[in-house]
Amino acid sequence: MAKYSTGDSSGGGDGDTCELCGAASDRLRMANVAGAELEVCPDCAPHDDAQKTTSGSSDDGSSRDRGERKRNAAKNTARTSNWDGDTSHWEEGGTNYDDDQLPYLVKDYGKLLTEARQDAGLQRDELADELDADEADIIAVEQGRAARAGIGGGLIAKLEDRLDVQLSES
Repeated sequence: MAKYSTGDSSGGGDGDTCELCGAASDRLRMANVAGAELEVCPDCAPHDDAQKTTSGSSDDGSSRDRGERKRNAAKNTARTSNWDGDTSHWEEGGTNYDDDQLPYLVKDYGKLLTEARQDAGLQRDELADELDADEADIIAVEQGRAARAGIGGGLIAKLEDRLDVQLSES
């Protein structure tokens, strides 16, 4: 079992055991591990924070990796800088949230809708056709993702009316 030292008044351990793993060793050395100065054995020496920072600064390919990350970041920035700010294509055929806000929905509304649809003997695609809605929207409501999917209150009202189920809080 590992021995984690909180140190004593002199700042050292008992002199012959690693303060990180508890192994007995006559080759202990001081190491900074997570901000604590500990006497550690050779097996625990790689945990020395000072050793990690010096090895990370050597040219072992990490500077190449850093350069590659910078190039990738520049490419991603270039891709997003082509956006012209026009959002009208997102709004076409979508929900107008000012006119069709999603009401507060009851707990487990997705499960309630699924049960009501099945009790009515309808498949999702049949219900979607009947309500002139997208099947993906019906699926989103049944999965409890109405808000994330951008479902409007109009569809919730149609579902409640058709299936005689209470999905929104009154």
